[in-house]
Amino acid sequence: MIDAHHHLWNYTDAEFGWIESDTIRRDFRAPELDTLLTENGVSGAVAVQARTSLEENDFLLAEAATSQTIKAVVGWVDLKSPEAGAQIDQYAGNPLFKGLREITQGAPDQDFLDHPDFHRGIREITARGLSYDVLIFQDQIASATRFIDQHPNQRFVLDHAAKPEIRTAAYPDTWESQLREMAKRDHLVCKISGLVTEVRDASWDNALMARYFDVLLDAFGPDRLMFGSDWPVSLLASSYTRWKDCVTQHLSQLSQDEQSAIFTKTATRFYQL
Repeated sequence: MIDAHHHLWNYTDAEFGWIESDTIRRDFRAPELDTLLTENGVSGAVAVQARTSLEENDFLLAEAATSQTIKAVVGWVDLKSPEAGAQIDQYAGNPLFKGLREITQGAPDQDFLDHPDFHRGIREITARGLSYDVLIFQDQIASATRFIDQHPNQRFVLDHAAKPEIRTAAYPDTWESQLREMAKRDHLVCKISGLVTEVRDASWDNALMARYFDVLLDAFGPDRLMFGSDWPVSLLASSYTRWKDCVTQHLSQLSQDEQSAIFTKTATRFYQL
């Protein structure tokens, strides 16, 4: 099993001011991750950037070099910079450096998704055969779809299923309809990750998650889905084991080949592990 989305950090107030809960207001490093994944039968993981600095790449690659489980790093460079290609080349020679991500969730379209310099940076990623993680909120799906359409040769993965707002009493119909349209792009895959922290109720259960899982399965199919935890952010709403068991239980309805795709093969192929 591959966990296609987790984070690591040395906590400081200055760099991680967005963290408001004491639950994750501490360091999370590779040895703790290795122990956690081993206990849960997970053999590989993809470390994803949490800071917008080149130092984040150095930190994650150093953690991965000592880890038993980290097989890939998704880093960050300033994709709007004229030096984006040169920045990517600083890290692209490391076999663990597999892709990039920008914090575009909540950002105005003109800052990234519609910015010509950002599109130029994406072309630098494409030219080097690396992947790009799309991080958005549900109200950005239409804009992100137009963005993805402009880069047909780029491998994209949608993080956290575009972060639907999950409530027991209301269902985000627009999220579903726009996601289904977005999923028609064959060069896009999706992570089943980060959903529990989007629950707006005081608690969640497997039944609440089921409808969202079913939409993702129908829209993308098992060969374009990958499991992820979003640990340690996910600890705000769930233990690692509870989330893994929730996904595993729901997907037990699928064939062994379909389960293997979601839990291992899609991430292995996409990130070229």
